[in-house]
Amino acid sequence: MKSAGFKDPVLVAATDGVGTKLRVALEAARHDTVGIDLVAMCVNDLIVQGAEPLFFLDYFACGQLEISVAEAVISGIANGCKQAGCALIGGETAEMPGMYAGGDYDLAGFSVGAAERGSILTGETVLPNDVILGLESSGLHSNGFSLVRRVVEAAGLDYADDAPFSHGQSLGEALLVPTRIYVRSCLAAIKSGGVRALAHITGGGLSENLPRILPDDQAAALDVNSWPVPPVFDWLAQQGGIDDTEMRRTFNCGIGMAVVVAPQSAAEIQSILEAHGETVHRIGTTVARGMGPAVQFGTGNTAL
Repeated sequence: MKSAGFKDPVLVAATDGVGTKLRVALEAARHDTVGIDLVAMCVNDLIVQGAEPLFFLDYFACGQLEISVAEAVISGIANGCKQAGCALIGGETAEMPGMYAGGDYDLAGFSVGAAERGSILTGETVLPNDVILGLESSGLHSNGFSLVRRVVEAAGLDYADDAPFSHGQSLGEALLVPTRIYVRSCLAAIKSGGVRALAHITGGGLSENLPRILPDDQAAALDVNSWPVPPVFDWLAQQGGIDDTEMRRTFNCGIGMAVVVAPQSAAEIQSILEAHGETVHRIGTTVARGMGPAVQFGTGNTAL
């Protein structure tokens, strides 16, 4: 570990899957991106703790192995590991007839990272009036797909149809845009100092993921007009008749990672993140919670 640049490291591990996004991949016959999703869901959970991903392993289970499908999936996993700067050191391929129907398969991923002892990000240092920076998502990422699939079915659409919200893409292609991997940008921000906490916005959306990194006496006051919502979310809300509250606790709604920073460091950290390819918005601040919810959505300074 010391040869990797750590003086007194602690190991941090994460495991996750891709969920029912795999069903979209299967029905759209597109398997080259879900491997990136698999890596992203694990390594993004490592970086929020301040840990640098070191290596990754995968588990691929199917009823009958189709070589071309497996190659596409593993290629995506290798791509994701490259983006995250970690090594793909192995995995397991399990062929289990009777457990999975037809060409169905499932994925699980496991990643291990390291951080210097005493540097783990826990949110304990978050203070009132800290700035919350939102890093744009690439789309739906890997959450909420059971609801997405119901909306698509109710709309009578096929995944080969043109995407109603994205010109020049099929619906399957647009929905399968892979989860963004935030490792390199967030590592650079952490190393600069001033980062108090990070929240990976997955299932539960901003409503349920931000409170995990806030002290009990603090809340996040977010300005919903401070970042653009990608068209896919507007389409889902309108087509599915989904209200704002449900959208915000199901989907990332355009923000894939939240970075809580000291006010005096906000401009510098935003510049670092942008230099590493992120699109960054100042989406809110931390405030005294009082009797209100842990995440307050509003416009300007007015919470809804």
